[in-house]
Amino acid sequence: MKQTFENTALTDQAAAEFARLVHIMAKLRSPDGCPWDREQTHESLRPYLIEETYEALDSIDRKAYAELKKELGDLMLHIVFHARLAEEEQLFSAADVLREINEKLIRRHPHVFGDAVVNSTDDVNKQWEQIKLKEDHKPQLLSGVPKNQPALNRAFRVQEKAAAVGFDWPSDAPVWAKLTEEIQELKIELAEGNREKIEAEFGDLLFTMVNLGRKLNIHPEEALRTSIQKFTDRFGQIELDLQDEGIPLHEAGLEKMDKLWDKAKEREGARV
Repeated sequence: MKQTFENTALTDQAAAEFARLVHIMAKLRSPDGCPWDREQTHESLRPYLIEETYEALDSIDRKAYAELKKELGDLMLHIVFHARLAEEEQLFSAADVLREINEKLIRRHPHVFGDAVVNSTDDVNKQWEQIKLKEDHKPQLLSGVPKNQPALNRAFRVQEKAAAVGFDWPSDAPVWAKLTEEIQELKIELAEGNREKIEAEFGDLLFTMVNLGRKLNIHPEEALRTSIQKFTDRFGQIELDLQDEGIPLHEAGLEKMDKLWDKAKEREGARV
């Protein structure tokens, strides 16, 4: 097995600091520790875990790496916190968590830690899903995709898993045709006025758009996040321009705001 680990000093430091964090958390949860920490449960910590995850993502989007360092620490705190709660319940420990992920990484990278051969990232992804399918004890392939994650991300993962076992269009051309089909079906339901069917067809359209993004190697969640921020920035500029002209936002009107929108695009060098 070909295992080569570099930067031994940094690895040792990381191990020491992780052990320190585990001990700090044990102290916080002890009878003479912090009342707030002692009151927490897996369920009560859930919203904080989600919040810290999004804060880390925001730091990545802004390339604010000094902040990212702190946000990753906050995320690691929650991992250790949950592991400590589980250890107190005699379910598992932080060591078990680390052992599990270490063994998984080695098992799912036979091209690095074994003799398997891959020729592309696509090969790696398919190999990963195939190995996972063999080791999972879930009754169905897609049951392992969490239902409470953002819908666009869940759609991407569902499609990705299905593709890994061969259920996929061979190229993006059929997806474009499917997209046209879904748009027409939505228009038909809009004409009929059945709200339930309109929502269903709109969902199918979004699902197909996710598939198109996947075929184009574009993650829909990231693409939409970028577009939302672009819209937010441009609309914010409209508000600033209206303030400079002494015009209240609610009195500006669409025509005026449209002109300022185009002006904001010109400022950032965006294509029309």
